[in-house]
Amino acid sequence: MNNRFTRRVLLGAVTALCAAALPQWAMAQGKIELIYSDTVTESDPRAAILKDVFGKGLGADFDFKPYFGATLFKQGTEPVAMQRGNLHLANLAAFDVQKQIPAWSIVTTPYVFRDHIHMKKVFDSDVGKELFAMMEKQMGLKVLAVPYIGTRHLGLKPKKKVMTPADLAGIKLRMPPGEGWQFVGTAMGANPTPLAFTEVYTALQTGAIDGQDNPMGAVKSMKFYEVSSQIVKTSHLIANNLFAISLSKWNTLSPAQQKTVQEAADKFSAAVTAQALKDDTEQEAFMKQQGLEVYTPDLAAFRKHVLDVYGKSKFAADWPAGMLDRINKL
Repeated sequence: MNNRFTRRVLLGAVTALCAAALPQWAMAQGKIELIYSDTVTESDPRAAILKDVFGKGLGADFDFKPYFGATLFKQGTEPVAMQRGNLHLANLAAFDVQKQIPAWSIVTTPYVFRDHIHMKKVFDSDVGKELFAMMEKQMGLKVLAVPYIGTRHLGLKPKKKVMTPADLAGIKLRMPPGEGWQFVGTAMGANPTPLAFTEVYTALQTGAIDGQDNPMGAVKSMKFYEVSSQIVKTSHLIANNLFAISLSKWNTLSPAQQKTVQEAADKFSAAVTAQALKDDTEQEAFMKQQGLEVYTPDLAAFRKHVLDVYGKSKFAADWPAGMLDRINKL
């Protein structure tokens, strides 16, 4: 009896030790749940691309569950939700990374990226690798891809002509919540007003805000043009998303499953970038057809003013030594 009991105990102990030695993915059974949250509405082209390219690209091993319109998590709360294990995937704004890693403000500064090609060069370079490593080490999040989502311009309801930052004095400019976003509005010369993306249309309609800054593709998909009079092509931010997964989830996947997720993410990023580039060329004509005035202000004046303001700000003190020069040389 004692011998049988001893054997059972030993067998149980050996089984437990073997299980502990196995990677998490080797013990997983059934479909792998991937919960995703985004601020864009389900009618946005990016939502369709996500489902058709990324979701279908995952194949039968995954149970992909996307939520749109910030219905699952409010804009800006996604990183913490991922860190707590309540969310697996999200298209993050670099500004939300900046909240936890101040050094990231170097790539949220307006006019640091010259265009989408320069942006890609930066994130593909050693600079990008260093920034991504910070995210993994300090936040436990892994960047899978960085899709370009358009160039941000100012969309205003008042008909006041805006050629320089001084012309934005007194303009209530909606910016996403968060200190980093708000400082963009200040540096541009406006009065920044924090507001969720899904609340912008009503705020423009009622006059609670005078304008917003978004790529023209977003202006069309959210119908902001219906409550605006003009688009000022400031080109101040080369907008991107950090398509990221929590490391805790990533580490539960087998190498083959990680490869599948990465390949699907790469295809998603390429498709979103292609859509954004298409929007860049097509949406200006659409805005004009809707009766909006579309024009380019004094970009040199905006660039100089904004970079001067940032250079004297607390944000610049957090930039890694020499990184801005490295970015400018790319």
